[in-house]
Amino acid sequence: MNRAAARAEIFRKEPDYAAFERTLEEAHARIAIRILSYVVMPNHFHLVLWPSRGEGEEVSEFMRWLQVTHVQRWHAHHHSSGTGALYQGRFKAFPVQGGFSHFQYPAKVCRYVERNPLRAGLVDDARAWRWGSLWRRLSGSPEQRALLAAWPEGAYPGNTSWAERVNRPQGAVEEKALQASLTRGRPFGDPAWVSKAAARMDLDHTLRPRGRPKKLDKT
Repeated sequence: MNRAAARAEIFRKEPDYAAFERTLEEAHARIAIRILSYVVMPNHFHLVLWPSRGEGEEVSEFMRWLQVTHVQRWHAHHHSSGTGALYQGRFKAFPVQGGFSHFQYPAKVCRYVERNPLRAGLVDDARAWRWGSLWRRLSGSPEQRALLAAWPEGAYPGNTSWAERVNRPQGAVEEKALQASLTRGRPFGDPAWVSKAAARMDLDHTLRPRGRPKKLDKT
């Protein structure tokens, strides 16, 4: 995900959202990474990307082209070149435990992403938010739906069941864990996998409490 610098509103009207989606489609045409879910909000966006095994570099390449191209086009359209950064930085990301037997974790992330407009009070029903994968999957044309990757066989519950699930509040514990992954880059999955993934990817610091360690009492 990435957020606008100073939390400014960069998607102000429908053409702004549509322009980002066109750029997303172009990025996908160039680098065919699988897109499970996405949402574009007034001052940020989320993407759930699924690289093939051993192709993690795809994520950085895809995100670099998407953001650089979108920033250039946004400034050109708004006649604001040279006025400063559009986004806060590079982008934030965290790894998610996958595989068919553990696909509940990517599903939870997709649900969190697609609930964003509802959580923010922009709509009363998540299906009504035009600028994201939920609308595209349920109401988009065949060409629009083609942007989204298929889930593993048997993992997707069907449009009606999925929409109902997205519209239901997520549990407080699950939402807190997802927010921690978003803000700190912490791996998301079952505890054993999270520990192994953090060690393998040099992300141990994301599991430790923030702040200075407590001083030991001298005796």
